[in-house]
Amino acid sequence: MGKKKYKKQLLNSLKSLGESELLLLKSMTNLMLEGELKKNNINFKDGDTFSFKDNIFDYSEDKNVRKLAKLRRKMLKTMNLIVVKNQFKDKEIKFLS
Repeated sequence: MGKKKYKKQLLNSLKSLGESELLLLKSMTNLMLEGELKKNNINFKDGDTFSFKDNIFDYSEDKNVRKLAKLRRKMLKTMNLIVVKNQFKDKEIKFLS
């Protein structure tokens, strides 16, 4: 495999990981909204917003949410290591922002 093809495949892998990370974040958020917020009788109306810090998942009562959060952190760390190790330029990885 040529150097350009290798780099392109690596970028495609990063793109797939980025999409997976976003789906994982959505899933964790939905699990928390369905579980803990519902359990504590917290309701949202149309147009309400909810903001939180990433580490909220680490304190979830749901062990599955905590495991997913750990996996997500590992994914982000791995993605960052790949970007740094291969010295990708910002324009090459703009899809990750």
